[in-house]
Amino acid sequence: MTADQIAAKIREALPDAEVALEDLTGTKDHWKLRVISTAFAGKSLMQRHRVINAALADELKGPIHALTMDVFTPDEVGAAPP
Repeated sequence: MTADQIAAKIREALPDAEVALEDLTGTKDHWKLRVISTAFAGKSLMQRHRVINAALADELKGPIHALTMDVFTPDEVGAAPP
């Protein structure tokens, strides 16, 4: 699964999302994900992760083996590490 395919799935659920992905192993099944979206406002970290997990539910059953996430609102980005 490519980074573009993963980003597209996330943008289906969060149209305003800024998505950045890093292939951690070079095998396209272990990913580090950074998502910035206004949809995360007022949501806990667990709720934010659930939004991403729901968007990638089918992919997490097969082509994606591991996924780490950094999820922020636009207001939080200035205070977040890169």
